[in-house]
Amino acid sequence: MIAALGAQAAGIGEVKTVYLLPMSSSLDQYLATHLTSGNVLQVVTDPKKADAILCDRIGATLDDKLNELYGKANPEPDSKDLVDASRPVVQSISHARGTIFLIDRKTRNVLWSVYDPPKSTSPGDLNRAAGKITARLAKDLKGK
Repeated sequence: MIAALGAQAAGIGEVKTVYLLPMSSSLDQYLATHLTSGNVLQVVTDPKKADAILCDRIGATLDDKLNELYGKANPEPDSKDLVDASRPVVQSISHARGTIFLIDRKTRNVLWSVYDPPKSTSPGDLNRAAGKITARLAKDLKGK
C-alpha cells in the first residue's frame, strides 16, 4: 500500500500542464485563474498539450469525454456481438459538488482528489473554494 502511494506522489509531481473540463457553476474558470496566478500549473486550452485533466466528475461520462479528446485508451475489436464487460456502469453524482479530480492524461488514473465544496454558487464563494483547492494542490505537488 505504501509503494502505491509513493507511485501516485511521483506521478503528481510530474504534472506541469493541465486542461480543465467544464465544471458545475463554472468552477473551472475560477480554478484556472488561481492555478495560473499562483504559478501552480500551466493551464492549457489545447487538451493534447496537457499532462493531466482537472474535472469534477469521474465515471462513464468522463471516459467518453477522454475518448473524444484522445481516442480510446484500450482500443477494442469492432464487433456487434461483444459486450464491453470491462467498463463498469458508473453514474455521475450531479449533487456531489466540491470534489475535484486530477486525472493522468495517458493512464487515465486519478492522481489526486480533494473535496472542498463552495458554500454557495455565488462568485465570491466559488472564488474562495477555488483558492482553497489550488492551495491544497500546490502543497501536494511540492510533496508537503
